[in-house]
Amino acid sequence: MTTAFVLDNETILCRHTVAGWWPLQVMLPNTEDLALQNDAVVSDATDADAYQVGRVELIESLAPSHWEEALKHTETKDFRATSAITSHYAEVHGIAIPDLSTASDTLLFTPETEGAVDNSQPSDTVDFISYRQLITQLPAALAAQLSQAIQLLRWQADTQFCSRCSAPVHADKSGERAMVCQVCRLRQYPRVQPCIITAITRPNPKTGEMQILLAHHHRYGKPSSELQYGLIAGFVEVGESLEHAVVREVAEEVAISLTDIRYVSSQPWPFPSNLMLGFRASYASGEIAIQQKELSHADFFDLSNLPKIPFKGSIAYELIAQIMHEQGMSL
Repeated sequence: MTTAFVLDNETILCRHTVAGWWPLQVMLPNTEDLALQNDAVVSDATDADAYQVGRVELIESLAPSHWEEALKHTETKDFRATSAITSHYAEVHGIAIPDLSTASDTLLFTPETEGAVDNSQPSDTVDFISYRQLITQLPAALAAQLSQAIQLLRWQADTQFCSRCSAPVHADKSGERAMVCQVCRLRQYPRVQPCIITAITRPNPKTGEMQILLAHHHRYGKPSSELQYGLIAGFVEVGESLEHAVVREVAEEVAISLTDIRYVSSQPWPFPSNLMLGFRASYASGEIAIQQKELSHADFFDLSNLPKIPFKGSIAYELIAQIMHEQGMSL
């Protein structure tokens, strides 16, 4: 059985359950059936591979043990989709998806999940839900697979011509995840952009309470409600190590120096195709001077008096939560 998540840009087709939104899966015809049903779209079965534009094969990016959390939330052990498709692909190939109003017989799996209950939607409502909203409640393994789907489908859409000679490209016939130029044979693979994100701590100079450096970035906007603060983050430049990127970004954005820089964990982040590399560091010296084109404010905050921070499911939240836990506190 081949099943697929259905995506529309950065949103995923979901069903609203009593415990919140959960990604749906639809049945896919095999490639031979697609070839017979859509001669105008797919010329023969060999061309109807898993990497045609709008459809990708998914792999488990995490070890099987990481799926244990996800598996315990469902009655079936076979809920992991093997593919992802765009809503446009489903429409072109005649693949039925549920109406965006109520559930239908095409729904495959409707497991009960943990997380905050959203009572604003009736049960059985079907809609496209943003990835940012979903990861606050989904198991990490499932969130990572959806991130993979978003990035691969975007890569396909953005890689339809050769970057060297501009000729059309096609999916690799052997099944390798690559787009191949028909003229110069250049192979183009999905690219990941490494980014560092750093949680910087120090004791409060007056009280000794542990503090963390948080900044309000211009990209968060200026809502009338409470401002959201986050950690210092930025892209890794060509030719520099991850540790150097941490030092450079912190110096550029808040003009302080660090000590005890250490790697913690990473997270794939599909906005647009990043790998967030989480670090911890201790304040060494310097006075905060913000990079005004990036930030509107930055300061060290006592852990007992934090402003609004990034949402659960993001690596920023996890880094902050780790520090809180070490101090005997919780978010």
